Amino acid sequence: MTVVEFFGCSFLAFGPPVAMFALTIAHDPIRIIILIAASFFWLVSLLLSSTVWFAVFPLRDKLVFGLICSVFIQEGFRYLMYKLLRKTERGLQEVTEIARISDYKHILSYVSGLGFGIISGAFSLVNILADSVGPATVGLKAGTSVFILISAAQSLCMILLHTYWSVIFFSACDVKNYYHIGYVVTSHLFVSCMTLLNGQELFAVSLT
Repeated sequence: MTVVEFFGCSFLAFGPPVAMFALTIAHDPIRIIILIAASFFWLVSLLLSSTVWFAVFPLRDKLVFGLICSVFIQEGFRYLMYKLLRKTERGLQEVTEIARISDYKHILSYVSGLGFGIISGAFSLVNILADSVGPATVGLKAGTSVFILISAAQSLCMILLHTYWSVIFFSACDVKNYYHIGYVVTSHLFVSCMTLLNGQELFAVSLT
């Protein structure tokens, strides 16, 4: 049963993103490179967030502090990814098959967002999936038996949201629409804070 749960939750969390990758990214080497670069930027943001959390010793036991810092640092690196893509457009134009890459900026933002999301979802779920294989069963004697299922669903939501956020964020930066930029940062912060309700087993609230 544990193996079935492992594969079921894995397919729930990563099935749609893998399908998106296979259908829209895998055929283009440039898109694969951008996705990997975006994943690397998210990893660096995670490292920096961990450093800040570790350095601020008095607030180290406050989960909400680490969460808020992580959100702002991630959005900072999303902006750095935006600047990198815009500065390398000319070089990308020389090696891509797209006629005018400036007409397909939404594709670059989509690929970047999916890279952010996939690595974020992987880091949030991989340890939980490893525990689900056994030998014990999560939630059998304590806690809730739907914890892994909820974690998989939330990982999928975050992967898709990171994709949407990057599309909105990049477009807003192009036209200097600060309201949309603020919306991305605020909604990211709100969604992340909602996951704190999982500690009280308010899963239905956090998923909505």
